[in-house]
Formats: sequence, structure tokens, C-alpha cells
Amino acid sequence: MSQQRTAIVTGAARGIGAAVAKRLASDGHAVAVIDLDEAACAATVDAITAAGGKAVAIGADVSDEQAVAAAFERIVAELGAPTILVNNAGIIRDNMLFKMSVSDWDSVMGVHLRGAFLMARAAQQHMVEAKFGRIVNLSSTSALGNRGQANYSAAKAGMQGFTKTLAIELGKFGVTANAIAPGFIETEMTAETAARLGVDYEDFKKFSAQQIPVARVGQPEDIAATTSFLTSEESGFVSGQVIYVAGGPKD
Repeated sequence: MSQQRTAIVTGAARGIGAAVAKRLASDGHAVAVIDLDEAACAATVDAITAAGGKAVAIGADVSDEQAVAAAFERIVAELGAPTILVNNAGIIRDNMLFKMSVSDWDSVMGVHLRGAFLMARAAQQHMVEAKFGRIVNLSSTSALGNRGQANYSAAKAGMQGFTKTLAIELGKFGVTANAIAPGFIETEMTAETAARLGVDYEDFKKFSAQQIPVARVGQPEDIAATTSFLTSEESGFVSGQVIYVAGGPKD
């Protein structure tokens, strides 16, 4: 059994974040479940505590410096110094470039990049002190380019560069940083994409599965399993990597 640590998962009220939070709790860690709306985190926290784990719900806008500082104060006080961070919080504001507003651009950059920066900057001091840390940033196959997602694809590509730099700067302190780039994962976000395209979600999943070598769409638990490894003691020689969890090869 690995040592119990305090883990933070952002965007953990639902979807991939919720699955990751539950998995890290089942790995024996205490988990800070962060989302914009604290009440929305209740289901994730309840599932963790019902299974015998330890978790707290924290409402915070990760793109707000003061909100992040306040969240860390609570985490340290209620769960202990965090040494595992999963930057999963994300939003989509999809549109073709000629129709994309500045606020659509800024809000996506704010949550993904500014949010990951603020969370990582706050977490690293605890990790450096403990001489152990695991940072996992959620990227996406959209980082390779995706029609209608100039903002999201730029942010997710940015997450990869950010991750590699964290790996270089923090490695000597026992801290690793890696990115997971999911392909098609069955979540509310992909359901939103289908709705935007005017396609039935079941048809959308079926069509997507036909393009994927393993012949199925991904589940949040697929990402949670990869996160479990990357946050474990034994993953200490894996750092600065982008792992495409997409059912097949991506360039």
C-alpha cells in the first residue's frame, strides 16, 4: 500500500474529475474535490466517504488567485499539505474563429492555463517541502488541432508545454509532472459537443467508436486509471510526458 497523501482534483464535481477523485481516494489518499460550485461536489464527496475514503468539497474558481489561496488554506487545515495535484478543470466555448468572441477566448484560457498555473504554483511549495510531488495536467487530443476549437486546442497545447517546464524545474525536488491527453471520453462535455453539432449523442458515440482502433469510446475511469499510475510512488521516473489515452495512436 502506498503512503496516504493529500490529493487535489479540480473540476471534480462530475465526469473525468469525479472519476479521478474517486480513484485516488480508493488508492488511499485524502482528496480535495474542487469545482466552481461547492454544492455540485457533494455527489463525488458522498461517493468517496460512502466507500470509506476521506474527501472535502471546496468551491473555487481556479482562475482567481485569491480563491486559489483560500482553497489551499482550507486544504492544508482540513486534509494536510497536498502533494498530488490533478489539474482537470476545464470549459468549452466552441466556435469557428470568425465567430469566436474575446470573452470565449479569455474564459477558456483562464480556466485551463491560468487555473493550472495558479494551482501548480500554490501546490509546488508543499511538494518541494515534502520532497515528493505528482502533478497531472489534463490536455486533450484537441491539442493537435480541432475545427471549432481554436481556444480549447490552444489551451490544451499550452498545457503540454506548461507540463514539460514543470517537469524540468521541479524534478530535482522529487516532483514529477505529466499530462494526459484524452481522446473521446463519454462525459457531459462530449454530449455538449454532439448537441452543438446537431447530432444525436448515441449516433455520435457510435460514429466516434468506428474511428478508434480499440473500437469503443473512452470512459472517465480510463483516465482515472492512468492518473492513478502517474500519481503513484512507482511512477517517479516518468516525467514531462504527454500520454494520449485515446484508444489508438496520436501524433
